[in-house]
Amino acid sequence: MLRNRKILLAVSGGIAAYKAIELCSMLKKSGAQVKVIFTENAGKFASELTFEVISQNKVYSSLWNAAVPIPHIELADWADMIVIAPATANVIAKIAQGIGDDLLSSTMLAAHSPVLIVPAMNINMYNNAATAANIELLRTRGFLFMEPECGMLACGYQGKGRYPANQEILYYLMTYLKHGLAWKGKKVLVTAGACREDIDPMRFITNHSTGKMGIALARAAHILGAEVTLIAAHVTASLPEYINTIRAYNAEEMLAACTKEFPETDLLIMNAAVSDYKPAITQTEKIKKAGNLTLELHRTVDVLSALVKMKKPGQLICGFAAESQDIVAGGKAKLVKKNLDYIVANDLRVAGADLTSCTFISPESQIDMIGEKYPVALQILDFISPDIIKDEK
Repeated sequence: MLRNRKILLAVSGGIAAYKAIELCSMLKKSGAQVKVIFTENAGKFASELTFEVISQNKVYSSLWNAAVPIPHIELADWADMIVIAPATANVIAKIAQGIGDDLLSSTMLAAHSPVLIVPAMNINMYNNAATAANIELLRTRGFLFMEPECGMLACGYQGKGRYPANQEILYYLMTYLKHGLAWKGKKVLVTAGACREDIDPMRFITNHSTGKMGIALARAAHILGAEVTLIAAHVTASLPEYINTIRAYNAEEMLAACTKEFPETDLLIMNAAVSDYKPAITQTEKIKKAGNLTLELHRTVDVLSALVKMKKPGQLICGFAAESQDIVAGGKAKLVKKNLDYIVANDLRVAGADLTSCTFISPESQIDMIGEKYPVALQILDFISPDIIKDEK
């Protein structure tokens, strides 16, 4: 999704400047064309030569460049998107106040493509009223921001201000290059992962779902600007800390969490693999090994059917159907049986993999999708988008 896109990477003088080396490399590997602006202070933490070798382009660090007479104008005109990573409090303040005293700040005055700012700094600097006001001002002007992560900071403090994972920055770039904040003001509820039904304190019934697709959908909706709640059963993928997440262990807990959150939701994406059966009796002590064992299984609550009955006018529901054969036919049958707006029929042979193969189905159409889960998640939301944002048109 970044192939041949022109990304201008601006690196400012924070300790996280060295982390932008990996970002530059990942952008190149994704097929993007990359040019780098390097501030004087960034040079205290990383080397221009490193970025020059990785980007395969000259690094720009001065307004006074004989080879490029007006670099801040040429770079601003060249870029499809600008990402400032890391962005210090100083850089954010200069952009907000319209100061142009170096190449980076002057380029921002001339910029007319989308700008993604990735703050990284001490927690007290990030929470400072001036920094908060500058960020809010830039948001109102259409600048895009990533939230810094929480954790141990280079200064020894613990808290919010850490440079985020570069893969997350790539997700933001993929989304904003095409969509911006198209879903701002919408509320999206996503379920993900494999529910477990206990046999005894050690054993349980579950399935191969990893939660990767549901997490990708939650991430994509969040980056599009929606207010997202993720209800996660057992997942093997990392949960983004910027998404409000509720944990649900089994079908009953999944239903309880969804019932509470669904009434205020514009879109429900039911991706979680809820167990169809549970033991008739859950043993309180571990079952001892002693010959063959027969388990009596009962049906679990049908979470999706229960939520469809709660559906109000204007709400949308997208279900998932995992099939091992007759994939599209099975998906279409479930779409009608459950009275859904959309369904994604996916092939069980790719369960848990990083790549997926699925078919998005609505009552009017269907389309096959294959690829990495985040781009596929964006495709799914693309098809839902005309219905979710129609009130704004």
